[in-house]
Amino acid sequence: MNKKNKLPEINEENEKEYWAEYQKTLSPQIREAIVKKYAGLVRYAANRIKISFKNTRDIEFCDLEGYGSIGLLEAIERYNPSKNIKFKSFALWRVHGSIIDALRDLDILPRSIRQKLKKIDKAREILESRIKGDVKPEEIANMMGIPIEEYNELMRYNIDFAVTSLSEIWYLGDDSDELSIIDTLKSSDRTNPEYMAERQAVQKEIVKAIKKLPAKEQEILILYYYERLTLKEIGKVLEISESRVSQIHTKAIQDLRYSLSEIKKSLL
Repeated sequence: MNKKNKLPEINEENEKEYWAEYQKTLSPQIREAIVKKYAGLVRYAANRIKISFKNTRDIEFCDLEGYGSIGLLEAIERYNPSKNIKFKSFALWRVHGSIIDALRDLDILPRSIRQKLKKIDKAREILESRIKGDVKPEEIANMMGIPIEEYNELMRYNIDFAVTSLSEIWYLGDDSDELSIIDTLKSSDRTNPEYMAERQAVQKEIVKAIKKLPAKEQEILILYYYERLTLKEIGKVLEISESRVSQIHTKAIQDLRYSLSEIKKSLL
């Protein structure tokens, strides 16, 4: 690869050569070419999040793109081609997470909602210490003295973040299958009322699938996909071993995998 001249655009035929060269040289010129190639991922993730969260309406789209670009650069530095994972799949997760992390730092949730979510966490801790097992959402709502409907509405603020992470990167099969749930929607026009209606229906189904999980599984999914904690960090927060967190996370994913695959099949 001639690094002195302007590099040709990356395509399927030469991408492996680009990555091999970048792994050896960390060439800024190659990094720039990769950023240019995958800039669309940043716009894609920013657009999804802009649509998903009403609280982002006061945030400029270019700011969301900026947050996502940070994730793209981090993905380029961390990517290992030898693992046979497509960079598009690897990067989308990190671009999306970078935007979500930035939104968390902006603290876009209303103060009253944050306070109630903290009370839910406290109630869950108390019940878990008594029951020594999985706590049902109904038990938490009962302890708080609120209807289960209000509990579910409050949890939606946390679950929505996890739902977006799951829905954007949940593929039907292995890494070669890059069809996300939202991409199965019949209308390609994002402004089309049919598209918006279908999208909302998908989100509702995913929320329902998560809400059917035990409270502990819900909490681990939120900590992992929204709070962006590692399994080890989650273990410290919940005061359980990392292996136990992994077991609970795996079970939750297995349960959700079936539900989400059924949702996708109905849309194909």
